[in-house]
Amino acid sequence: MRRTLLVPLALAITLAAAALVLTTRLDPDHQTVTTLYGNVDLREATLSFRVAGRVQQLHVDEGAAIHQGDLLAELDPAPLLTALHGAEGAVAAATARLQRLQQGYRQEDRAQASANVSAARAALLEAKRQLSRLQNLTPRGATTQSDLDAARSHHDQAKAQLALTEANLAKLQAGYQSEEIAEARASLQQANASLAAAQLAVADTRLAAPSDGVLLTRSVEVGENVQAGTPAFTLSLTRPVWIRAYVPEPELGQFPSGARVQVWSDSRPDHPYTGTVGFVSPSAEFTPKSVETTDLRTALVYRLRIRIDDADDLLRQGMPVTIRLMP
Repeated sequence: MRRTLLVPLALAITLAAAALVLTTRLDPDHQTVTTLYGNVDLREATLSFRVAGRVQQLHVDEGAAIHQGDLLAELDPAPLLTALHGAEGAVAAATARLQRLQQGYRQEDRAQASANVSAARAALLEAKRQLSRLQNLTPRGATTQSDLDAARSHHDQAKAQLALTEANLAKLQAGYQSEEIAEARASLQQANASLAAAQLAVADTRLAAPSDGVLLTRSVEVGENVQAGTPAFTLSLTRPVWIRAYVPEPELGQFPSGARVQVWSDSRPDHPYTGTVGFVSPSAEFTPKSVETTDLRTALVYRLRIRIDDADDLLRQGMPVTIRLMP
């Protein structure tokens, strides 16, 4: 009976010692250093068009290896090109108006206004002579009062006409008002903004990959009308490669931000990758159920993100890895 109890007890001690060996090692100073276990971080991007339209071309299919900048799909740009051409015309018109206002009135207009002033002055001079002559004749009865009144009225009209032509000449010589130029400049800015929006809309008919990756899903087909923001592709991001791991609070000091680590995977057991701890969570959390054993699921840990410096295609998303500090 005693021998029967000793066998399971010895087996349990052996398993515990094996677990301890798997999770700790000694550095040259005989200090215990934790071994962490994690996974290659799952990072996906859902891609969509920023404008609505009809799908004109598809350049990739599911499973394709994608490089940053690769063209994935195109919408029919014809409706947006029409708006673009209208915006270009509005900019040209606003630019021409502003230039005209800044240059002032035409030389021909100013010359004509100057000639009108000269003619008005001559007419006023003649009206003055006629009025003076009739005023001298009236006391002698050589003219009528009605003729005198008509001459006075003609003189006043000539005087008013001269003032009007002089004011028009001064306006032409001074150029357009600053308020008119400011209004034209604002109209040009508005036209340029509309043009930029139209150009951006046309550019947005071409959907390009924001990063390297593998195309997981394609949700659109040629000829299909899509709305802005409707998911079109799901891209699994492959660069940069990040490792997500969790470190217990007692060993947190061994893995500060910037710490250099080695990362082992089952596909390359004899050649570890090198990485750098980039992010250390400021708050503790319970160990995820998918990471640790049942006994450790209630332990408080801190999340780490480790960037792999020499990643290759053997590191796949979700792959389990082992992390240790650089020796």
